[in-house]
Amino acid sequence: MKKPIVILIIIILLLLAAGWYFSNITLYFIFSVVLAAILRPLTNRINSIHVFGQHVPRWISIFISYIVVGVIVFLIGALFVPLISAQIQVIATYDLDYIYEQIQNPVGKIEDFLFQYEIIQSEPGFLIKQVRENLVSSFSMLNVQGIINTILNTTSSILLGFMAISFITFFLLLENGLLRRNIMDLVPNSYFELAVATFNKVERLLSNYLVGLVIQLSCIFSLAAIGLTLMGIEYALTIAMFAAVANLIPYAGPILGATFGVIVGLSTGSFEGSNEIFFMIIKILSVFSVVQLTDNVVLQPLIFSKSVKAHPLEI
Repeated sequence: MKKPIVILIIIILLLLAAGWYFSNITLYFIFSVVLAAILRPLTNRINSIHVFGQHVPRWISIFISYIVVGVIVFLIGALFVPLISAQIQVIATYDLDYIYEQIQNPVGKIEDFLFQYEIIQSEPGFLIKQVRENLVSSFSMLNVQGIINTILNTTSSILLGFMAISFITFFLLLENGLLRRNIMDLVPNSYFELAVATFNKVERLLSNYLVGLVIQLSCIFSLAAIGLTLMGIEYALTIAMFAAVANLIPYAGPILGATFGVIVGLSTGSFEGSNEIFFMIIKILSVFSVVQLTDNVVLQPLIFSKSVKAHPLEI
């Protein structure tokens, strides 16, 4: 085996070991690289604007890009505020006796079925008694102080990660190719042209792919929001946004989005009978079925075939 290849393998192994040892920093760096790839086209476009005969300074272009991302995140978060507020109000007004009365009839039917086929051998009423005890113990076990401490710890971790990613992303955008040039200096001369061409192509395809994901997310959000609104589902925009983001997760994402939509529909709607509940679930699932069919057959082939320069049949 040639010496340069052995050295390259050793360097890769050392980098993997360092990445595993400093896993948190490595994770921050990966997120920063992805975020920088998404923001680089916008930053370059802003940087190319002439103001009083001069280019907009690159550091100002980066801050403007950050502001754009911050506004988008704020608008997305604002969609969930009314839903969360409504659920908190519902939880705050829970009446254990009312909940007990609502579940007493279906639990009683289950108990009768178990007694009829001699599946259980206990005194009548044991099942509803067990359910009531579990409800009381569940609500009494809520540790408000523990919940507050968990929220504070989670918030501090998120804030630390946010600051680290923002810091790393800023300098990745500011150096504008310096890191890449430093990496290229380590490549032997015989592989230099191939490495440069490969690096540029990978970077361009990655950036195009991420932009394609953003376009796909926007299309799914629009389709789901329109469909749910036409069906008269409350919090249609919130459900659509969650579904669009969850759709980025392969296989499980569409199921998560539809499940979230059904749960929100059940928890926020007012129903007079089981037929209305069933009809509401059918409407939500129908909307998500159409959205997924459109995404798989139309959106993905068209969007990603253009972003990664591949034929739609390959996609």
